[in-house]
Amino acid sequence: MTTASLLYRIPSLFTAFPNLVAAESTRQGGVSPAPYDSLNLGINTEDDPANVEANRSLFFAELGLSADRVASSYQVHGSQILTATAPGRYEGYDALITDQPNQFVTVTVADCTPILIYDSRTGAVAAVHAGWRGAAAEIVRQTLTAMRQAFGTEPVDCHAYVGTCIDACSFEVGAEVAAAFPENVRRYDEAVQKHFVDLKTANAQQLIASGVPAGQIEISPFSTVSDAGEYFSYRREGGKTGRMLAIIGRRS
Repeated sequence: MTTASLLYRIPSLFTAFPNLVAAESTRQGGVSPAPYDSLNLGINTEDDPANVEANRSLFFAELGLSADRVASSYQVHGSQILTATAPGRYEGYDALITDQPNQFVTVTVADCTPILIYDSRTGAVAAVHAGWRGAAAEIVRQTLTAMRQAFGTEPVDCHAYVGTCIDACSFEVGAEVAAAFPENVRRYDEAVQKHFVDLKTANAQQLIASGVPAGQIEISPFSTVSDAGEYFSYRREGGKTGRMLAIIGRRS
């Protein structure tokens, strides 16, 4: 990861593509008061909408972007994928894809996993929101399939970032949730008698199984739970917290 600003980090593997804009926000550098302090980019939080709008303006300006070139969705922890042919606010989608230059797709997170994908051959991009339901439904695999159908994407040409989310030591789940995942990304801790799931590895394995070369995948070293000063965590903060934003797109 490259720290390019107080407001965001850039995945290192994307720095090889000068026309690509790809970043993951932190919780720092904004105007929101506690418990949303300070760069809350979540539209659907109880923070003052004026604060969120100011934060989003700060974030997009730092990236040299205009908010009217951004596509986003009200996420529902599902697996529906939107081919975003125009900027705007949509509803019901947990992944957005586009091959249009100067259009940027985003997802917001506060423990779920953001995944950013760039097809270096066609220029297509994807922003994916994968909570446990999305990961169990293999939304990453479905997104790559949608990109192939819409844009002719081949996974071998893709570069992918598995972003900051709740870590494997913190994501305690019930037995029924653990059972939805392969054995190599879940464990049962006898000492505390709890199940845990590794969302980062689960999503990375889906990318690899879909044909994305392992050397073209970067995984965030950060945790929304452990790195409290840098990231919001819905679980750590009892649901009353802000949201980070992950964004990707290419300039013409």
